[in-house]
Amino acid sequence: MPDKHPDGIVDKSLVELAGRNWLASQLFRAGLEVARPERDRGIDLIAYLDMDNSGSFIACPIQMKAASKAVFSLFPKYERFHDLILAYVWNVETPSHTTCFALTYPEAYRVAETMGYTKRKSWTHGVGPNQLRGWTTTKPSDSLRELLAPYEMNTNKWRDKIARSHNSRVDSKD
Repeated sequence: MPDKHPDGIVDKSLVELAGRNWLASQLFRAGLEVARPERDRGIDLIAYLDMDNSGSFIACPIQMKAASKAVFSLFPKYERFHDLILAYVWNVETPSHTTCFALTYPEAYRVAETMGYTKRKSWTHGVGPNQLRGWTTTKPSDSLRELLAPYEMNTNKWRDKIARSHNSRVDSKD
């Protein structure tokens, strides 16, 4: 469990480190390799296959959102990364309950749109001093959890997710 400050608040940087290490271990178990960018410019990890059956190098950027509980968020700023996978790692404080949902930006956008989040002021105009656009919920409803269920990952699903992401890039170039 990540350390807490004396006032009982969980150290968010430790939650992120625990989440990233948990996610990397899942990717390794799936037979993928993992690279960590030196700077955080919107990509936390890169999952890749040295060579698939065709001899191709396949790589996919991942933006990880780790949380000590269940949190779903989406921000338009991530749309600019082609093939980006948004990996939501939930329940980092309880390893036996840690789980991950992995969605491409279009998949996450469809979920947010279905939930009505893209019609909210925070999405259309932004909030706070920087007018950051997006949506976050720390209490995912049953409806949201149902929409996310097909994207819950396990070691068997990761290779397919990375390959589909790569294939969609190759197909879009044709």
